[in-house]
Amino acid sequence: MSISVIPIQSLKGIGPAKAKLFSKLGIRNVEDLFYYYPRTYKDKSIVTDIAELVPENQYTVRVRVMNKPQEIRSRNGLLMVKTVVSDDTGKLNVVWFNNRFIKNSIKQDDELFLYGKVKVIGRDKVMEAPEYEKASGAESINLLRIVPEYPLTEGLGQKDMRKAVHAALELTEGKLSDIFPEDFRKRYQLSEINFCVNNIHYPESMFNLKLAIKRFKFEELFILQSGLIHIKRMNNAEKNGIAFKVYDEREFKDKLPFKLTNAQSKVLDEIFRDMESTKPMNRLVQGDVGSGKTVVALLAMYKCARNGYQSMMMVPTEILAEQHYLTFQQLLAGTGIRIELLKGSMTAKEKNAVLDKLRNHETDIVIGTHALIQDKVELAKAGLVITDEQHRFGVRQRTVLSDKGDNPDILVMTATPIPRTLTLILYGDLDVSIIDELPPGRKKIETYFIDTKKKERFYGFVKQHLEQGRQAYFVCPLVEESEKLELKSATEYREELQKHFLEYKVGLLHGKMKADEKNQIMEEMRKGNIHILVSTTVIEVGVNIPNSTIMAIENADRFGLAQLHQLRGRVGRGEHQSYCILISDSDSKVAVERLRYMTKSENGFEIAEKDLELRGAGELLGQRQHGLPELKIADILNDTAILKESRDAVEYLYDSGKLDEPEYQKMKKELDLRFKRILEEIALN
Repeated sequence: MSISVIPIQSLKGIGPAKAKLFSKLGIRNVEDLFYYYPRTYKDKSIVTDIAELVPENQYTVRVRVMNKPQEIRSRNGLLMVKTVVSDDTGKLNVVWFNNRFIKNSIKQDDELFLYGKVKVIGRDKVMEAPEYEKASGAESINLLRIVPEYPLTEGLGQKDMRKAVHAALELTEGKLSDIFPEDFRKRYQLSEINFCVNNIHYPESMFNLKLAIKRFKFEELFILQSGLIHIKRMNNAEKNGIAFKVYDEREFKDKLPFKLTNAQSKVLDEIFRDMESTKPMNRLVQGDVGSGKTVVALLAMYKCARNGYQSMMMVPTEILAEQHYLTFQQLLAGTGIRIELLKGSMTAKEKNAVLDKLRNHETDIVIGTHALIQDKVELAKAGLVITDEQHRFGVRQRTVLSDKGDNPDILVMTATPIPRTLTLILYGDLDVSIIDELPPGRKKIETYFIDTKKKERFYGFVKQHLEQGRQAYFVCPLVEESEKLELKSATEYREELQKHFLEYKVGLLHGKMKADEKNQIMEEMRKGNIHILVSTTVIEVGVNIPNSTIMAIENADRFGLAQLHQLRGRVGRGEHQSYCILISDSDSKVAVERLRYMTKSENGFEIAEKDLELRGAGELLGQRQHGLPELKIADILNDTAILKESRDAVEYLYDSGKLDEPEYQKMKKELDLRFKRILEEIALN
């Protein structure tokens, strides 16, 4: 039975006005309703005697109304309806607030079921504002059972939602078609769909509820990973890539001013194997701040150029594009490999000159920002596409870049360490390499957490380092004053710092500046003409000023741990000892715990795991930013076992060929339908 075609308005009691309210919650049909999961449950199935009631707990009681409800006013004018009820073990006072309807709906001697919290006022037990049903015709969907509690919108109550779900369950009773065949359910111990839909909304027992929850968590993660693996296998199976020839890079490696770490060499071997294969490469390289991903990318582009192909590298900011361009020019000097820079702030004449070189194969490597996505950008012989800081680009942008050539290899890089559990979800369509080793000789960045009372002392510490010729960053979360968040703007903060450091130049950098202004500021910083740079998180990615040894982060509690780790990585890039100072007056226990953790760990992957534990996946990375469907019931942090099991199930289906068997055709059809939804959401990003 296709429940996606049954509109919500076809259910009893839902007219046009109420249908609009359901629509606000994303519920337009019965399928949406069934997959709109309760946020919690209340067990109202156990009836307790009045004599057994313990204050501050919630109970269900069966009672008789002893007197007619009375309407009174409190001293502050609050309307109250009071009555006394009893059972064989004692009496209970009951009060409702601002509910005149109760007075006329309950009569003396009525038999009621009540559910609510018990208090003791004076010597009397009191139940305030309880839910109630008449015992003669108690609605089983609201009392005397495990009852669902849903997220709501204004105008819709819990009873409205329960009534709609109950009506939908009656309409479809036993008729839902399961996408999972019976042998598949047995293999992964999954309960049948009709049983699960009933028990996720109206559990017959806590055990049944657990079975239903497991099924829907598995289904959600299974569908998502099916889509991602489907994309990955389509990329690998349906396309013939470029089989790059083996080329001896030792001469070039030997000329580099540093030696590759074992981790870099291992990842490079994985990349080269992909490039030499006939299948297009789709690989993610994860590496902590300063682990040397950029040189790995350069060696991949070097191999591409030596094979007669062009490569392009897209980065999120013009500052980073400029930096890579200058670095690569130096490292490629004398090789004959031609490199160009393409950015949005260039003049039309400058852009056209670069575009002509790309079309005519007069350049081998192009570094750029989003400007590379434009239709005008055409490469004569594209062989490799690299995106740096992938978390800032959507899957769709990566696809647009890959369309610049005939199935070029794709290399994705990020310095944002991501827990393995999240990597499975976010990058399920990519092979993953990890650079888990820092170059030798890098000094530990000393990290401290202080409050604003210690800032004067800290300013003295900064002056000592400025006198030694060093430079410093000061980071603020916002550009403009926000009364709501009470954060100082970067502009005002710069003025304040200039008063403290009169003999030094304090610069300002933020996202609202034009690209030319940003580049000019960074060039002044590189030359040492700016001693302190006040900035927003625009410097989070890739900025490299070896002489900067202090990173001060104001209102540090406003940042996630992973972002703080990125900012900290902007210092510690030269020969001098570097410091990161986290400044916050937060009294939040979680915020303080996070900041204290930063002072103890320099391992980006450990920090990412801690961030995931403390803040959750949604806040940590923002799933919508990645173009992925939002998880409704699964929790990546707590459901790692189900995540792995569902991943194994997807791989089993593809590897065993089960999807081609007759009993799996319904499942295959449904998966195809849901793939389209996933791809549509990805495309919107």
